[in-house]
Parts: sequence; structure tokens; C-alpha cells
Amino acid sequence: DGGWAEPETEEARLARVGAPMPPVPGRWASCVRLLSPTDGATLHCVDLDENEAAFSVCTAVFHDRGGEVFLLVGTAKDMTLHPRTVDGGFIRVYRFVEAAEGGVSLALLHKTAVEDVPYAMAEFGGRVLVGVGRVLRIYDMGKKKLLRKCENRTLPTFISGIKTRGDRIIVTDMAESAHFLKYKRAENVLVVFADDTQPRHVVSSVLLDADTVAVGDKFGTVTVLRLPDGVSDDVDNPSSKRLMWEQGYLNGAPNKLTTLCSFYVGEVVTAMECSSLPGGAETIIYTTVMGTIGALLPFATREEYEFFAHLEVLMRKEAPSLVGRDHMSFRSYFVPVKNVLDGDLCERFAALSFEQQSEIAEALSRTPGEVLKKLEDVRNKII
Repeated sequence: DGGWAEPETEEARLARVGAPMPPVPGRWASCVRLLSPTDGATLHCVDLDENEAAFSVCTAVFHDRGGEVFLLVGTAKDMTLHPRTVDGGFIRVYRFVEAAEGGVSLALLHKTAVEDVPYAMAEFGGRVLVGVGRVLRIYDMGKKKLLRKCENRTLPTFISGIKTRGDRIIVTDMAESAHFLKYKRAENVLVVFADDTQPRHVVSSVLLDADTVAVGDKFGTVTVLRLPDGVSDDVDNPSSKRLMWEQGYLNGAPNKLTTLCSFYVGEVVTAMECSSLPGGAETIIYTTVMGTIGALLPFATREEYEFFAHLEVLMRKEAPSLVGRDHMSFRSYFVPVKNVLDGDLCERFAALSFEQQSEIAEALSRTPGEVLKKLEDVRNKII
């Protein structure tokens, strides 16, 4: 009555803020929901069994099912995160069926038990690739469950993502960066032929071409990795048997990926996609855990790269950080920045005074208007 209130307890604050909290560690609740892409309405929702959590999902067309599309969901049972323990996992296979009211619903076809968390899945040549813990497996469709056709048990810790391009597979690991594998159909084996020299805790990745992959780790660094020259020719040679028997040093792959680009974003990159917005050039679009949407744009000419590299050097002097931190050391927080220019820093050119703009433009042998036009042209290539 006198205006004094009882201090809020930690339990009450957690109950009031955020999503509902489980009563004890290891309790989960998940569902599989079909959404309409136009209005976001729920078409169908399937609640999973008690204490079963969904961790991965993909669609697949199996080679002997007449082109029908199936939905696969990877789940874990009674899982705790720290320390990570799990009683087992399941791969649920759903079929798309017409609902009575004219919509689309899901019908469970069968579920396949696995020994660890099926954290990553991808369609692969009429079959499906599944990362079960640290084991990479190829499954085919069966009548009562998925049938195991091939597996590789040499990956280091835990598979966080799978990308495919033909018979080539790129697997990202939660602690050991990216691994390139080749599926030898004649021998029915999965062979690791290249890996990285540095440990990277990969959260997201995107395949740029058959030899190049961009990865984002949990410390906020985006890195572009590529196979060395000549490795693809040896791997794709159908008459070569060297790939199956060649061994690397210290249980590693015989070939090592090279780092093309590295850049510290400052936030955990949760998703990456190589795409282009309407009217724009092809870029790497990424999102972060804090809600940032960013883009990495490749330069078309050497002249354009040198211009912005010079502009970035000048902007470091004219527009220092508000907290006094060195720009180069920030963008190289975990790994030295390499072959990436900071567009956010260059964009601050428009916020400088006219005297500062004139001084920078004179060092670039341009006028302030020409520098602003260059910045606008790069911006228009993205949006």
C-alpha cells in the first residue's frame, strides 16, 4: 500500500519472459507444422511423442517411388544438452496427402530408430543422406523403415550440415570445419578426400560451387574454403583408384582446403544462402542470431577492389571507432581478415563532413560525388 513491492524472484522472471521453460533439463516438446507461404496460415500440425525433439527436416524423392515427394524429420528422444546425452533418435517419414477439407496434411509412413541425433539430412541421388551424430549414412526407402545402404564413421565429432553436388558431398562438423567426400557408386563407399587445417565450430554453410564452400562458425567468423588446384580432376577421374587408398597425415584427409576469405561479422551466423535479389547480382546473403541480414558481394574487377581497399584504409583514419578500438583488430578477432572489405565502414563516408570527404576523395583522385556514386552502384548491385 505504501508503494513498496516484493522483489521478483528469478523463477518468476523466467516464467514471465520468453518461451515456457521445461520443469527439468532434458524435457522437450516439438511439432511438425505445415504453413502456407502466402498468408502464414497453419495447414496441418503434428505433435511429436512425449519428450521427442525435432532437429532436422528435408524433403526427398526416392528413385523407386514414382517421383513422389516425402518429408523426413529427424528427432531425438530424452536429450540433454550439457553434457550431451540422448536415449536414441528417429527418422520420421511423412507422406503428403489431401485433407478432407481440401487442404494438405501429413500422414506418418514409418519411423526408423537410430543411435544418436539425426542432426542433418539432405536428398542425394534418389536416396537420403543423414548425419547421425558423427556418422554419415545413406538410407533408401523401405516398406517398414529406411534401409541403411552405406556409411562413413571417420568424421571427427558431430555433423552439423550436409550439402551435395552430384556425387560430391560437403559435410560440416560442429568442431572440425568442413570435409569433402566422394561417393564411389561402384564400390558403394563414402571417401573423405579433403578437410580443413583449422578447427572451426561451423553453424551454417552454403555451397558456392563444386570446389568452394562458405561457412559461418559459432564465434561470428565467415570463411570461404576451396579445394586446391588439380584435386577435382583427380577425384572426378572414373579410372583413378588413388582416392580410395590414399591416406593423409595424423588420420586426416590427403588434401587440405585453402582459405580464400575470412571476415569477423561479430554475431553468430545462423543461416547462409547464395542468391540474388530481384535486379541484383548474385551474393551471399546471411542472417545472424541478433537479427542482422547481411550480404557479401564479389567484386567484378580488380580496379573496383583496389578502389574500395584504398577507401577502407582512409576511412579507418577519418572515422575511428566510438570506443577507440582498432578496426583491423576487430575484423580479425579470431582469424586474420583476408580478402574481404568492410562495406559498413565505407558507407560511413556519406556521414563525414564535406572537408573530410574532399580530403579522402583527393587521395583517391576523385571528387566526393564520384565516391558517393561508387558506393551507390555497389549498393544497387545487391538491392
